[in-house]
Amino acid sequence: MGEIKAMKSLKNIHHKYIGVGFFLGFFLVLLTYFTVSEQFAIRAPNAVSQSLPNSEVEATSSVNPLGEHENQSSSNLEHVTENVEPDVASALKESTPSTNQEQQEDVSNFKPFVDANEGPKVSDSSPSTNKEEENRVDQDLKPFETRNQVSHAKVICDTQTPNSDTCDIDGDVRTHGVTSSILLVPQGFSESHEWKIRPYSRKHMMSIKDVTVKQLDSPQQAPTCTVKENIPALVLALGGLIGNYWHDHTDVLIPLYLASRKFNGEVQFLVTNIQRWYIGKYMKVFKELSHYEIIDFDKDDQVRCYPQGHVGIRIQKEFSIVPSLSPEGYSMVNFTKFMRSIYGLPREAPIRLRENPSAKPRLMIISRRHPRKIVNLEDIIKLGERLGFEVIIGDPPFNANVGEFAKEVNRADVMMGVHGAGLTNCIYLPTNAVLIQIVPYGNLEELCKTDFGDPAVDMKLKYMDYHVTAEESTLLQMLGKDHPALKDPPAIHRSGWDKVAEFYLGKQDVRIDVNRFAPVLSKAMQFLRD
Repeated sequence: MGEIKAMKSLKNIHHKYIGVGFFLGFFLVLLTYFTVSEQFAIRAPNAVSQSLPNSEVEATSSVNPLGEHENQSSSNLEHVTENVEPDVASALKESTPSTNQEQQEDVSNFKPFVDANEGPKVSDSSPSTNKEEENRVDQDLKPFETRNQVSHAKVICDTQTPNSDTCDIDGDVRTHGVTSSILLVPQGFSESHEWKIRPYSRKHMMSIKDVTVKQLDSPQQAPTCTVKENIPALVLALGGLIGNYWHDHTDVLIPLYLASRKFNGEVQFLVTNIQRWYIGKYMKVFKELSHYEIIDFDKDDQVRCYPQGHVGIRIQKEFSIVPSLSPEGYSMVNFTKFMRSIYGLPREAPIRLRENPSAKPRLMIISRRHPRKIVNLEDIIKLGERLGFEVIIGDPPFNANVGEFAKEVNRADVMMGVHGAGLTNCIYLPTNAVLIQIVPYGNLEELCKTDFGDPAVDMKLKYMDYHVTAEESTLLQMLGKDHPALKDPPAIHRSGWDKVAEFYLGKQDVRIDVNRFAPVLSKAMQFLRD
C-alpha cells in the first residue's frame, strides 16, 4: 500500500510539473514574439509636448526633429500662442476696394494647365521606399497608403509670430475641404494632436474661419483617398483685407510667392473663402506659381492625399520680404523681377542720362480720385516738364487691366504720388528707378515709411519723401488753424486710429508748394544722371 501511495504522489507531482512547464514554455514563446516583432514594427512619430498654457505641440520623428526645418526661428519644440491685438491700423489704411470689372472675370472653371515648355519642374516629391518596407506597410495599411509612404511623419506648427500661423506637414497628408480638415496619417500608433490655424496672413481677421490640422493616433482612423497626388498641397485663405490694392500684395501675393515659388509650379492651392474675382484679377500670378487646378476648399468633398502639406501663408514684413527669414533667400528684388516677368515687362533699369544726356526721363504722377488728391496737379506737371521730364499721369480706370497698367509703370523712370494704395504699382518700376512719396500732414511719417519707404529700399529703388506742411493741407481751410487736427496732431493720434484715419487720410487733400518741391524733383533727375 505504501508503494502505491508513493507512486500516486509521484504521478501527481509529475502532472503538476508538466502543467507548470507548459505555462512557462508558452510565456517564453509569447515574450520572444513581442521582443522580435518590436524590432520590425513601424514606429509612430514621437510627440513632444509641454504642459504650458496656450501651448501648441509639435509631432515629429524620433531622429533630429528640427534638422529638416532649419528656417524655424527657435529650437524649442513647443509653440506658445501670443495674444496680440489685431492690426487695426492696417485694416483701415485704405477703405475703398477696387472694383476692377475686367479683372474680376469668372474663374469657376479655372484649371491652369501644365505646359511642358513653361519652365523647369521639380522632381517627383514622393520619396521612394524599398520593397521590403512596402510589403511590411501593406500588412497594416490600406493599399493607397503605401504609394506615397515616407520614412517619417512630422507636423511643425508655428503660432508664435504676431501676424501669421502656419503648419508644415510631411508624410501621408489627407485633406477634406467641407470639414476644413487636414490630417496627418501616422505609420503606426501615435498620440493624437490638433491645431486650429487661420490660413490668412493676418491671423486676427475674425472673418476668416479656422482649418483643423490633426495628427491621427492610428492609420485605421484615416479616411480612404479619393484623389491621389504626388505634389505638395498649400492651404490658404482669401478675403480679409483684399480688394485694397496694397493689401492684395502685402496680405496674399507676396506671402503666396514666399510659400510656393520654391516648388516651380509643382504645388496645388487649396483655397478657403475663395474670391473668384481676385483669382481672375491676378490669374497670371496664380498660374505661374501653380500649374494645377485651384481647389475651392470649402466645397471640396474629396479626400485628397499628398506627400506634403503646408497650411497658411506668412507676412514677414509689411509689403516686403526679409531674406534672412526665407530658406531660399528670396528678397523683394526677386519678387519684383518675378512680377515683371509675368507681365512681360522689358525694362530692368531706368534711363541712364550719362549715356544719353538728351533723353527725357519719364515722370509718372499717381493721381487719386479719393481724398489725398494733389489739388494743384497742373502746377506739378509744369514743374516736371520745366525740369526736363516727360510727365504722364497714372490714373487707371476701375476696369483697367493689371498687366496693361504695369506696362505703363515700367516705362517710367520716376514715380510720385501721395501716400495711398496706388503707390503699390512701384513693384513694376525698373530696379534703381526713383519713388517719391508725398507724406500727408498729421505725423504720418512712420506709417508712410513702413508701408512704402522701407519696401522701396528693399526693392532697390531710389526712395525720397516730401512732407506736407499744415499750410499745404486743405485741412487748414476746412477746419481752421485752431482745430486740434492742425494745432496738435499728437493729440489726434492719442485719441485713436479712427480719428487719425478720419482727418489725415479721409478728409485731407494737398496743395504742394512748387518752390519747396522743386529741389525734390531736381534730386530725382540727378539720381538718373549718376
